[in-house]
Amino acid sequence: MNQFSAPASTTQPPIIAAKEDAFDRLTFLGWRTGLTAIVAGLAASFFLFGYALIYWRNADMDLMVIYNALVLNDGKPQLFFDHTAYLTILSLKLWFQLLHALDLLDGYSLSAIPPASNAAAFDAAMTGAVRAGRVLAWLIATGCVLIFAALVRRIVRDWRIALMATFAFAFSGAIAVHSRILRSELVAACPVIFAVMVLIVVGRSSSIARPLWMAVAAGLCVLGLENKVQAILLIGALPLLLLPFGSPKSASVAFWSNTRSSWFATGIAAVAAIASASAVWPLISTGFDRGSLDAAHFHPLLLGRFGLYQGALLALIAACMIAYAATWRVSAAETLASMFAVAAGASIALLVLDVQYDANNVIAVFNPLEKMLTFADANTTDVASGSSLSGILLLLFDGMASVLARYSFVLHPSPRPTVFLTWLIVPGIVLAWRRGDRLVAIQALALLLGAIGIDALGVRRGLKSEYFIFTDPLIIIAGAILLDCLSDLRFRKWAYPLAVTLFGLHIAIGQAEPIKYALKRSGPESTCEWSRYYLPLLQPPWCAAPPARS
Repeated sequence: MNQFSAPASTTQPPIIAAKEDAFDRLTFLGWRTGLTAIVAGLAASFFLFGYALIYWRNADMDLMVIYNALVLNDGKPQLFFDHTAYLTILSLKLWFQLLHALDLLDGYSLSAIPPASNAAAFDAAMTGAVRAGRVLAWLIATGCVLIFAALVRRIVRDWRIALMATFAFAFSGAIAVHSRILRSELVAACPVIFAVMVLIVVGRSSSIARPLWMAVAAGLCVLGLENKVQAILLIGALPLLLLPFGSPKSASVAFWSNTRSSWFATGIAAVAAIASASAVWPLISTGFDRGSLDAAHFHPLLLGRFGLYQGALLALIAACMIAYAATWRVSAAETLASMFAVAAGASIALLVLDVQYDANNVIAVFNPLEKMLTFADANTTDVASGSSLSGILLLLFDGMASVLARYSFVLHPSPRPTVFLTWLIVPGIVLAWRRGDRLVAIQALALLLGAIGIDALGVRRGLKSEYFIFTDPLIIIAGAILLDCLSDLRFRKWAYPLAVTLFGLHIAIGQAEPIKYALKRSGPESTCEWSRYYLPLLQPPWCAAPPARS
């Protein structure tokens, strides 16, 4: 059986007046040519409003990430651990090495960058390094869009809906930001989003290999967490989001029906989980070493002890797997094998931390909420440090109100065109429920509530456009599965004009932020406020008294 087969069809009312198909008019280029056009649009936006900008225009975080790649290529230790941006920095380091080997980049290491006293040479070298980094950001963003396209096509039945969902993702405010700036969020959020999509697909249709896909999904989640600790919010929501994503085909195949062969396979999975956990045990010990945590100024989140909420998250994952198995008739053998596979996949992904080992990365990954609190506002820190349930609830309600204001767009405008989809998703959920497609309605509602909840927590950091990447895909997937269920609406006379209007708004608002930065006229002086901390050996020429390199 094809593991990525299309989901089972849902009931739809008969089409009475099929005059024009809005889907055909919107996707007249076809799947492959449509994808090519989307990638071409991304490239045009990047080269028009990103690639050629002066190198310090997006100094936060371009220069921070590039500095760390340069010092690593000089054999010096990583300095930046705020997010942690581990995979972003590591990939940029390797990208610089590749370009240097191909004779396409001279300034690939710190020692290859001229001193700031020679401003012209310094600017030329940094321009080359920043532009090379921007190309990597664009390539990663384009790759994420293509992976999203491949997965969403497996989730919905109609390739035209998949293409429109890909368009929405590609030209969202999130991709607009991350396709031209070296930040940590894209490489953190997309692996977890892809894990969600993989689990939706494999959950709807069983196969012998389903536990292996569970391992892949677990590994993707850990990789995302290794790059930005905020990914823990999406990971924590994932087990609950996936509970309604089953179908009659979700029941275990004959192989997993508690036969001898199934229990033998479960035993192999258990051995793999134990072996991988043993291999990663030194990292676990480092991650919870009290001396290292105190040195990093981490404070326990619960009851004065580290590791409590991590254990609660593991228990939640196990409980949701059992609940899913009971709901969708997954056998005990497959459920246990999947649990062991999840443990093995997560452990193997943790070993990536050894590629460029630093204890600061390790303790941040194992204690993500404590790391987040080191950058939280005073109000959030006080509530997290206290034991007042009312304070926590008040903070959550305040975040929810702020998110709903943002989703209205009228009360709080933002460069986030995805909010317009929520205006259609909410009535779409009601319509699907009234038509009897209640499972689809529940699925869409789960994804939308997940996005709202994660955004409500993100408000404590201002819910900047960089953070949209964690929840925009959830909103788009919710819209896609609803549209797949309510596809008869494409024959209504208002469908095409409404879709064209939304497409236009999506592009205009999504590209507003890149255009704003391209037209920005402010200078680089603000970088001097943080350059001594984040760029200690690479002080730019416009900042006073650059220190000597050593």
